[in-house]
Parts: sequence; C-alpha cells; structure tokens
Amino acid sequence: MEQQRNIFLIVLLCTTLFLFWNWNTDKANEAKLAEQEALQAQMADSDVNSESSLGKIVTLKSDNLLLSINLNGGDIIDAKLLKVMKEQGKNEPFQLLMTNNFFTYQAQSGAVGKDGPDSKARPVYTTDAENYVLKDGENSVSASLVYENNGVTYTKTYTLDRDSYVVKLNYKVDNHSEKPVQLSFYSQLKQTEDMSYLKKDTSFAMVASAYRGTAYSSDDSRYEKATLDKIIEEKHPDVKTKNGWVAMIQHYFVSAWIGDDDANVNNIIYSQASNNDTAAIIGIRTENTQIAANSSFDFHSKLWIGPKQQEAMAAVADNLDLTVDYGWLWFISIPLFKILSFFHSLVGNWGFSIILLTLVVRGVMFPLTKAQYTSMAKMRLLQPKMVELRERYKDDRAKLGQETMRLYKTEKVNPLGGCLPLIIQMPIFIALYWTLMESTELRQSSFILWITDLSVYDPYFVTPILYGISMFFLQKMSPTPITDPIQKKVFMAMPFVFTFMFCTFPAGLTLYWLVSNCFTIFQQVIIFRSLEKRGLSMKKAKTEASK
Repeated sequence: MEQQRNIFLIVLLCTTLFLFWNWNTDKANEAKLAEQEALQAQMADSDVNSESSLGKIVTLKSDNLLLSINLNGGDIIDAKLLKVMKEQGKNEPFQLLMTNNFFTYQAQSGAVGKDGPDSKARPVYTTDAENYVLKDGENSVSASLVYENNGVTYTKTYTLDRDSYVVKLNYKVDNHSEKPVQLSFYSQLKQTEDMSYLKKDTSFAMVASAYRGTAYSSDDSRYEKATLDKIIEEKHPDVKTKNGWVAMIQHYFVSAWIGDDDANVNNIIYSQASNNDTAAIIGIRTENTQIAANSSFDFHSKLWIGPKQQEAMAAVADNLDLTVDYGWLWFISIPLFKILSFFHSLVGNWGFSIILLTLVVRGVMFPLTKAQYTSMAKMRLLQPKMVELRERYKDDRAKLGQETMRLYKTEKVNPLGGCLPLIIQMPIFIALYWTLMESTELRQSSFILWITDLSVYDPYFVTPILYGISMFFLQKMSPTPITDPIQKKVFMAMPFVFTFMFCTFPAGLTLYWLVSNCFTIFQQVIIFRSLEKRGLSMKKAKTEASK
C-alpha cells in the first residue's frame, strides 16, 4: 500500500509539473491602467495602424534577406530568408514577414507627433531605383527613401550587411524651414491574430506548445511577453526605458525592433490593437524630440528578421537571445544547449549530438538513479513486514504509524527515497525537452538514413516504435507491487499510449527519449547486479512483493 502511495505521488507530481509548465504564465494587469498618452492615441487614430493600400514596391536584397518595401509609408511588408528553405528539398526561401488579402505581418516605422509626417496619413516616399542588390565584393547594400513636406526632408535608409539578419534603419530629419519641428520616431511590428490562412500552409511549422506572440525587454524587465489576442483584447501601459526592444515570436523564428540607443534619446515601449481589431501591434518609439530650424537630426534603429540564433541575437541587443523561449527552466536549458552545440562542433551532426548529450545527462544523474532503485528494492523487501504490521494494528492507526516509522528506522529505509531522485530529475528532463523544442538548429537537419529533419516526426515511425519497446522492457525490469487490476492495465497500456503520442513528436525529441530509455536499461542492469551482490535481489523483491 505504501509503495502504491509513492507511485501515486510520483504520477501526481509529474502531472502537476507538466500542467504548470504548459500553463500560460502571462499575468493579467489587475490595476486600473492610466489612459494612453496623447501621442499614443494619435498613433491609434492615424492610418499608421490601419490597413493602407499598397503603393509602389521596391526590393532590397543581400545574401541573407530579400525585403519588399512599400513606398506608401516606407514599411517592410515582406521578408524572405534566402538561406532558410520553406520546405526541405525545395529551393523556395522561408517567408517571415508577409502581406496579402488573408494575413498581415509587417515591420513599420516613421514619425508621429505635432509635425510627424505619419500623424494623419502615411507619406509617399520616392527612390532612385526599384531594386537594390548586394553585389559581389561588397559588404553592405542600402536603399534610401525620401519624402519632402513644408520645407522638411525625411530620409529613411535601410541597410543590409553581408551574412547578417539585421536590418539597419537610419531616419534622418532635415529641417530647412524657419521654425522648429516636433516629432517622435517609432518602429513597430504588426501581425494579424487569425492564423487560419497560415495553418493551411504546411511550411508554417507550428507546434502545439510553441509560443507565438509578442515580447519586449526594458531597463526594468529583461523579458516580458503577451500573446497576440491579449494585445488586441486588453489595454496595456506604456513602458519607459533607455534601452530595449520589442519582438514578435513564433517557433524557430523572430522579428524584433531594437530601440534607438542614442544616449540623448529616451524610448517608450507600447502595444495596442489595430483600428479594425484584427491585428496586434507592439512597438518602441522615442520621446517627443524638437529639431531646430535649419538643422538636422538622425534617429537609429535595428530590426532582426530571422531564425533564433542565440549568439548572433545576443550580439545585436542585450537579452534578445531570450526570445528563444525555454520557459521557466531557462537557467537549465541554456547550459544544455551550449553542451549540445559543443558536441555538434565535434561531430557535425545534430542527431549524434543529441545522443551524446543524452548520455552525459543520464551519466550525471546515475547516482540519483542508483539511489532510486536501491530504495525501491529495499521497500519491496519490506512489503511482507508491512503487511504483518497492518494486520496487527489494523484497528489502531496511530500505533501503526509509530511501528511503521520504527521499522523504517531499523531497516535504514527512507520511504521517499524512490521519489526524491525522480523529483530532482524532473526539472532536468523538462528543460532538456524545451532545449530540443526551441533549437532552430534542428530544423531541416538530417540525422541518418530516413530521418532527414529532426524537427518533424519520424516519417516511418521507427523511433517511436523502438521507444515503446524500450519502455516495455523498462517496465518488465522494474516490476511494481500493484495488485489493483485497473492500475495494472493502466501501467501495461502506457508503452502503447506513449508510442502513439511520440508518433507526432519531432524526431529529435523521440531520439532523445529512445536513447535515454536504452541507457537506463543499461544502468539498471549494472544497478541490479550491484544490489544482488549486496543481498538486495530484485527477483527476490519481486517474489516477496507478490506474496
């Protein structure tokens, strides 16, 4: 009975952890929010946040990115990642930003405020070319968009560097008039909340547990996030910051505006719904800036458009690498990813790197595993004495408890010895799960033979079936003293249930659990032999427990 309670405790603990792990930790702001600043309201009412008709399109192309820029507003309305394929084996680049009749995902920028050209209607820019392409031997390419109004020239210059997913933006205001102008430079991301169009596109890889939504970083908070529907449905306060960024995140990819890092510029992070309440907007803008007559001022911003490459993103902005969302166990997942990357630098194959990482993790936890099975063996050997105590003191629960604790002390057995090692191991298992789930490096990475993409399920279900077989053998090697017929059937059905579940998991994850099970079987053989030498035979324990 005691062993069954321990098993129930383990199952309950695991269930609670996984429920908490998948629970949306975004906290609703219960305090009454102050009304948005006049500038914020002005932006919400302007055409900045409404669906504008597409004007003339120019393109800016490097070796990594192909951007489509709408001259009506000067926004990036489409972005293709030229080195990342939409589908494996097909020469079609993945498109992150896009604008069509069904879906909108844009990187917008401009200036609002008293004299901002974007306050009432989007300005129409002009350029000296239609296509800007990075040429051989060049390290960067730029496209300049120009707009003039009332003696003020606004020049928006986008620059792409070779082998980079960073878009540099310089917004220059040349005030040739006889009076000062006041404006605020903004850069924001806008995305439709409805995913029905993209879900029909098999190239848009979605995982049920992968986060999709917004995030930001400020001086006071390294990383905060909110889903698109929350941005649309709820009001959110502005966040003042010196340095920071705003982002939109999905599985494996991210777009992020990094605020102006000029020492003389203060930034404000904001979020809101579009005028038609179908899209979420998150942005970062400067405080109101006055530019004197016959003078100029340059605003600066950077835009990351690409896969979640941790080292590269960390070099662009502080905390930008946190968009690789490892959840609440990030402090464990990050070292695990670094170990995984180290193994990849040695073997050059992410599949074999996963195997090596699994062996390291299981090896490190070997003392815990050994303690767990030793405790389980001792508890099984005590079952006959436990049954005797229950019969003797069946009418005196207090006395039964005292005698049980005396028996544990005499036999030097910890009743929770089988649970505690598992409790310690659970966070590591969950963190490793998120490490493999969030690693964009596994996307379209081959392992061996039929496994050509570790980020999708095994096409022939070989690894899930092998996993189920290994789980069956683990159960046989670790018999439990369960006598209840229903519980027996549940435990017997677990290998089949998990096999079916793992058929939908990415091959990289299934590979980890398969190798982990095989290594655990090997560990158990060693542990059981050691126990037999000490007189704690698992066969004897099984026989005694079944009496």
